[in-house]
Amino acid sequence: MSGTTERDAMRRALDLAARGPGHGPNPRVGCVLLDPDGTVLGEGWHRGAGTPHAEVAALADARERGHDVRGATAVVTLEPCDHTGRTGPCSVALLTAGVARVVVAVPDPNPVAGGGAARLRAAGVDVVVGVEEAAGRALLRPWLRAVGRGRPFVTLKLAGTLDGRVAAPDGSSRWITSPESRAHAHALRAEVDALVVGTGTALADDPALTARAGDGTLAAHQPLRVVVGTRDLPAGGRLAGPGGEVLHLRTHDPREVLAALHAREARRVLVEGGPTLAAAFLRAGVVDEVHAYVAPVLLGSGRGAVADLGARSIGDALRLRTRAVHQLGPDVLVEADVEEEDR
Repeated sequence: MSGTTERDAMRRALDLAARGPGHGPNPRVGCVLLDPDGTVLGEGWHRGAGTPHAEVAALADARERGHDVRGATAVVTLEPCDHTGRTGPCSVALLTAGVARVVVAVPDPNPVAGGGAARLRAAGVDVVVGVEEAAGRALLRPWLRAVGRGRPFVTLKLAGTLDGRVAAPDGSSRWITSPESRAHAHALRAEVDALVVGTGTALADDPALTARAGDGTLAAHQPLRVVVGTRDLPAGGRLAGPGGEVLHLRTHDPREVLAALHAREARRVLVEGGPTLAAAFLRAGVVDEVHAYVAPVLLGSGRGAVADLGARSIGDALRLRTRAVHQLGPDVLVEADVEEEDR
């Protein structure tokens, strides 16, 4: 079998992996099983915590197709796990099935689950790691960062006018951005584990903090609704309505917030504001990326998107690295990474 065939299979495995949920404690993983002449024997992907891992799903698919996988090659986007959690170790499942070769995109950095490649090699399986690794890391970026740093991956969402305002002087802000931007933001909410706002936003705006589909109905997955701050929340209001669990964290320390969410196995967190909370997370150095929805609207006054960051000259500015720019109706979405440091 050629290396080109295995690379093509890895690209297919990455496409399969992307079908899995972006939320939850487990990574997105895809697997394709090939016989020695490159014919696909089975495919699978991980559909969420508690469901079969991608390798086990692919083995089951091959059995349903009536294929014998002894001597096959397993092409997997992440190193097969080697521990028993909600499911058994994938390394053992592949060995039991008689797979002869395993091709991996990304090694598993998780000290609990890693070690699958070593077990497979010790049993005589040919293991290759690093095929299409850049694409694999791009897909797994939030999960890899969360596992590597021991805290959730943090996306800071900003939505404002062309001159950086998130509300008019009278406090009104609905709606600065377009329906297209709001639909995109709701789709992002459906991909994260937790949605975070401050008590100021919760009290002033009475948000529901739900993820909704295009027709306005609740999405299948609802993030944990987290409110940060010491002020009490009202007994009524939209937070009392349908949606994810509400968690009130009586602190102003972003690191305490992330520690509490990490303890709940949250891997991906969306911080939606307001300006004071945005500044607190930025000043704490715990923001990984920024999603800025910018509407072609000018106010000239009103609240800024981010409160004081402590910059006293242009040299003190926090500069981001633009990763992508998208047009959403009349608006523009800028996706930007915070420059990586030892944070």
